[in-house]
Amino acid sequence: MSEHRSRARHRRSGKFLAVGLPLALTTAGVLAYGTDFVPQQASAATTAAPAWATAAADGFASVNALGQNGTYGGRDGQTVTVRTQADLEKYATAAEPYVIVVAGTITMNPVGKEIKVASDKTIVGSGTSGHIVGGGFFLGQGVHNVIIRNLTIRDAYQGIWNDKEHDFDAVQMDGAHHVWIDHNDLRNMADGLIDVRKDSTYVTVSWNRLSQNNKTFGIGWTENVLTDITIHHNWIRETEQRNPSTDNAAHAHLYNNFLEDVANTSINSSYGNYSRGGTRMVLENSYFQGMKNPVIKDTTATIVQRGNVFSGTSGRNESGGTAFDPKAYYSYTLDKAADVPALLKSGTGPRSTIGTSASASASASAEVSTKAAAATTLTVAKDGSGQYRTVQAAVNAVPANNASRVVISIKPGTYRETVKVPSNKPHVTFQGTGGSRKDTVIVYNNASGTQKPDGSGTYGTSGSATVAVEADDFQARNLTVSNDFDEGANQSLSGHQAVALRTAADKVFLDGVIVEGDQDTLLLDTAAKDKLGRVYVTNSYVVGNVDFIFGRATAVVDRSVITLKKRWDGSSAGYVTAPSTAANRKGFLIANSTVNGSVSDRTFYLGRPWHAGGDASLDPQTTVRNTNLSAAVRTTPWTDMSGFSWKDDRFAEYKNTGSGAGSASSNRPHLTDAQAADQEVADWLAGWTPTAS
Repeated sequence: MSEHRSRARHRRSGKFLAVGLPLALTTAGVLAYGTDFVPQQASAATTAAPAWATAAADGFASVNALGQNGTYGGRDGQTVTVRTQADLEKYATAAEPYVIVVAGTITMNPVGKEIKVASDKTIVGSGTSGHIVGGGFFLGQGVHNVIIRNLTIRDAYQGIWNDKEHDFDAVQMDGAHHVWIDHNDLRNMADGLIDVRKDSTYVTVSWNRLSQNNKTFGIGWTENVLTDITIHHNWIRETEQRNPSTDNAAHAHLYNNFLEDVANTSINSSYGNYSRGGTRMVLENSYFQGMKNPVIKDTTATIVQRGNVFSGTSGRNESGGTAFDPKAYYSYTLDKAADVPALLKSGTGPRSTIGTSASASASASAEVSTKAAAATTLTVAKDGSGQYRTVQAAVNAVPANNASRVVISIKPGTYRETVKVPSNKPHVTFQGTGGSRKDTVIVYNNASGTQKPDGSGTYGTSGSATVAVEADDFQARNLTVSNDFDEGANQSLSGHQAVALRTAADKVFLDGVIVEGDQDTLLLDTAAKDKLGRVYVTNSYVVGNVDFIFGRATAVVDRSVITLKKRWDGSSAGYVTAPSTAANRKGFLIANSTVNGSVSDRTFYLGRPWHAGGDASLDPQTTVRNTNLSAAVRTTPWTDMSGFSWKDDRFAEYKNTGSGAGSASSNRPHLTDAQAADQEVADWLAGWTPTAS
């Protein structure tokens, strides 16, 4: 929905989003952010803060006002490291100043929780490992002197694009002042990425990457014209509205931002920078690529434009009135607008190291790691700018029986190939490097009935996989794995099962990925019937129609969106899961997720028992709990398969919601509270804690 509506509605539901670039710091030298500095544990005694923790904000957040002389966060307090939600909340809400280092992925419970940050805090990610998933931060009335840096805050999205029910932001301010949001990656939230509301002021938002959201960045929600805000060096892409929307800001200074509407994607911009109400805006040396209505204003607002570049834009591009001179409040240096896209693509978001320069461009060149990372990194790029042009070539380069992590960094592009990670190459990570998981795509179109090129027969279901993982401790994030086999064009072919991703290993961690296909999309298997194969899928999308999550692995799909897809002929009918679990082992657990899709109501089963090869000794299991089910789910959500009754196996629900949920009956078993206590995510993972590497 467009945001061109009444101001009252805008104030009630608007949000905004952030992207990042180099950290422009005031300390001297180049200091390692993650691997070279190990912050003290929460229980340790106070020590001198590391140099990067004493950094202070630029822009309006640096101004001496309201009794606060600039924004420097928790530099006067203890430095602590947190790895759990409980510890993060403990120190973020404390009265004392703290530098809080987030060292790993913290998944918020419940989804959408915003931790209420108190004054005098620096919350900073350790290298690129600091992720806040499914929630964010709230800065209330009077909270001041807060820095949020170097974090990835993501994936509170609930499957509804123009979400009116969930106010799940990455960062929300209601009446706060002196706040610096810097070098973060904010994306895929249920409402906005950043909200600066209710007279929040003296705010600087810099060097952030803001993407994959409907509403990016909202400022205002008040009749008072008080907010002073600086927004510079942010990369905003794959967003629809509020880029940002600035309502009744006394002084809004926007410079060196890159707003990009990527062609041929499902997300289209409705407008770019918007000056609303009584806002006075200065807009300098920014770059607008493909944006619709790149710069717009109300008749009551002002915009002074200087030095901006507009490439492939359309619609409204407005300016007018007099504003203010930012240099009357603080000093700053402009980068050339023509240099902005390259500068921000390389420099925004969380950094493994922090450079030290007052100038953004100098800071960008300074941000080079002083030590090699613990993991080996191999780079893949279709254009030849990496070490390898194909993903398989990089996998081939991993030494057999490697003892430590190898990260295969895959640059944006579509890689049409099949990829296999053999069992003798453990500890491999596939890492997409684009701003979106849609930017890096590994895709092929083999099906079960496809003939092999050597004439030795067909691939079979497991052999059809675009990506096959047979090595333990595999991870993938920020990319798409797809099988685009065309069933409609291949009706004469026998065997339409077409796997996108097959895993046959233990400790497989899929975080922030898209796995898409039609029939048999995601095969979660084990190396053998008597082998354990644990898989944890989180913050991801799985798309398909028939048995599209299947296999004998012990697998969790957590905080993800399962998207139901129509068949090749346009009909709606299908099955989400087809477990083939061995007896005395756990099968599939879908938890804290959403099941939806553009299909007809009451046409999809949640699952059916797959006794592979007619093996009666198997005991298939699927539990779906605490998950929102759309009306597409049948009122009797389980069904038989190949002569085996689902009632003889293990299928159950617990506390699901949505129009597809239903009360317990003989045809719809629900777990008791006592049973549910033994069917938590931790029970499935059995001592394994998935950690991003």
